[in-house]
Amino acid sequence: MKFDDIFKEIGEFGPYQRRNYLLLVVGWVLTGPIMVLSVFVMGSPDHRCQIPGLYNDSYVVQGKQHTDLIHKYIPLDSDGEYDKCYLYNIDRSKTVFDNESRPINASKIKCFAWVYDKTLFQDTFVTKENLVCDNKYRISLSKTIYFAGVLTGSFLFGMVSDLIGRKKTLFIGIVFELASTLALAWSYNYLTYVILRFCTGAACVGVFMTTYVLAMEWVGPSTRTYAGLIIAFFGPVGELYLELIAYLTREWFWIVIGVAVPFVLVFILYCFLPESPRWLYSTGKKEEASKLLEKAAKYNGKDISSKLFDDIDIGKKEAGKIWLLFSDRRLGVRTVIIFYNWMVASMVFYGLSLNTGILYGDYYINFLIIVLVEFPGHILPLFMIDRIGRKRSHFIYMGVGGIACLSTIFTVNFGGEDLQYITTALAMLGKLFATAAFATIYVLSAELFPTAIRNIGMGSSSCWARVGGMISPFIADTADLVGGTSGTAIPLSIFGGACLLAAGLTLILPETLHQMLPETIEDGKNFTTKEYKEKSKKYLQGTQGIIVTQF
Repeated sequence: MKFDDIFKEIGEFGPYQRRNYLLLVVGWVLTGPIMVLSVFVMGSPDHRCQIPGLYNDSYVVQGKQHTDLIHKYIPLDSDGEYDKCYLYNIDRSKTVFDNESRPINASKIKCFAWVYDKTLFQDTFVTKENLVCDNKYRISLSKTIYFAGVLTGSFLFGMVSDLIGRKKTLFIGIVFELASTLALAWSYNYLTYVILRFCTGAACVGVFMTTYVLAMEWVGPSTRTYAGLIIAFFGPVGELYLELIAYLTREWFWIVIGVAVPFVLVFILYCFLPESPRWLYSTGKKEEASKLLEKAAKYNGKDISSKLFDDIDIGKKEAGKIWLLFSDRRLGVRTVIIFYNWMVASMVFYGLSLNTGILYGDYYINFLIIVLVEFPGHILPLFMIDRIGRKRSHFIYMGVGGIACLSTIFTVNFGGEDLQYITTALAMLGKLFATAAFATIYVLSAELFPTAIRNIGMGSSSCWARVGGMISPFIADTADLVGGTSGTAIPLSIFGGACLLAAGLTLILPETLHQMLPETIEDGKNFTTKEYKEKSKKYLQGTQGIIVTQF
């Protein structure tokens, strides 16, 4: 008996599985806000140089005398706004002023102290460490370091999970995530902050991965695909909580505390979670696994025989090598296209999520909309991938998302301020379809990689997604190359162009809907042949039940 057959006896998604699923969803929800914490902690408010000698200087103008001092020391940039990084170098004996008290012949020098607008934030880590002007790159660098932690955690927690079990690994991730996030609130300098964010990134992906695997290994095959898609639907709920905390507190310290403390609840719920019976069987702990399965059957109201667990085939563990992904030209082309699509989906998803400041409009409302569009983004694949196919769905998501982002070129350059809201709307549309593409490429990849190399293929794809996340902050920074309103279109155009290229490359991939999953390397090579399609057709016609992707 195959292990999946057990769930047909004890219930594929009965009350016991639903209870566990709900417990795991709580951890998933509370990890979400920690993933995008930098949106508010690293928020960069409007600022200008501090007037020399005026230690009680403020961004808000206090009166005519204050206005004269600002005109005297602060130059205007190309958009007519106060320069953020330069002061006039006033020589009292030579400098000539106009009627508005502005110097006519003064040179400019860099400043080393700033005043910040308190409208959006009372205090952020950016204002604490003055991460502006020459140090502005450190904001993007900190986000890249965070995703480097995510990449590292993907490797470490994956290995640990297979070694000591899902439940123990989840406990390590919970402890690590809570400790590193709480410590983040007391970061006394930039180095401490990025080290802790690296640790937080590793812990977050550890909790996400282990939660997902544990949830999938407790549900039956007919519900596994949808259970995997639905759990991602709850991620934005946590981000909405972050929005609420950020809006109410406006201070980075309390924002960090606000998202860290509720995570204690995950500790309590952890005590009620069972280990994965699949992992227990694979490591020879059959008696412990049998007790858990018997408990689940009883909870689900199923009567089973104790002999049901006597002859279970857990399946051979996949041991593919990464170079086998390129052992054939057809496999290699598909692999490269899949890697690129993972990278672009992640780049656009996190590029728009973590860089709300590049968009027009209210900062908090923009982030709210960016989060809300994730809900329909997660819903779309549920209705489309089994109706029109994985390939067509992904092509539509990438294509429409790319066109939406690229269209901002016209609204920014030809519409001006009157069409700013359309620019923001197009960016939100890009985020919606990037969310849907992210979910769909997961399913498409899992069904294209042969079983013999599926694990290494999916793991490598995930690594490229982290690369996309790492470069997204610097793409967002390209807006500063031009500056002003026109600069907004640059990162969105890069996102849009990358999406359209991904959509075009997707057309090269074969459709996997109603196709038998490739088991061997040879199956992968022959996946598009007429003989393989005939074989799939006969296999599916003779199979009872629902054929689903086995992750």
